[in-house]
Amino acid sequence: MKKQLVYKRFNRFWHWTQSALIFFLGLTGFEIHGSLTFFGFENAVHYHNNAAIGFIVLIVFAIFWHFTTGEWKQYLPTAANLREQIAYYLDGIFRNAPHPTQKTALSKLNPLQRLVYLGLKILVIPVMVMSGLLYMYYRYPQSYGIESIRIFDLGTVAVLHTIGAFALVSFVIVHLYLITTGHTITSNLKAMVTGYEELEDEKH
Repeated sequence: MKKQLVYKRFNRFWHWTQSALIFFLGLTGFEIHGSLTFFGFENAVHYHNNAAIGFIVLIVFAIFWHFTTGEWKQYLPTAANLREQIAYYLDGIFRNAPHPTQKTALSKLNPLQRLVYLGLKILVIPVMVMSGLLYMYYRYPQSYGIESIRIFDLGTVAVLHTIGAFALVSFVIVHLYLITTGHTITSNLKAMVTGYEELEDEKH
């Protein structure tokens, strides 16, 4: 085993800031839906909208970082060891079976993670952002009054946004469980804090 830098500084900043924003958006979003009471409806709407703008700004910086550093390649899907990875999560992990994919600094994600993360980045998050923006700005001020974007059914937009929210919540729950499945219960968490992780030496 060798200690290696796996998660660079911006990678960690982006991860934790994104996590905090998603949590806060979920909290305020569920209050807007009436599922809980914490800030008060008007404050929840205000905080939710501001957090959403912050989330979009973070996405723009993250896209720039991914493409200028080549980190976007981490999400390229592969069929190699995909079945073995699924079998590992369904059964092997409970039998203490060896992990079918070796994690390296240049290949941080296993085949299943690549598919899930790619789906989040090109489907779930874009749907959340677009539906959220439509919901926020379907009415906009003009010099002669208030105009509305020609949306056939705003309710459909709200439903899509809610479905995306539940998909993100589901991902977070699974993610929280999977971070405990490293070499130790806290090794994955520590790696995302310090950037360094104990990995098998690629020379051997």
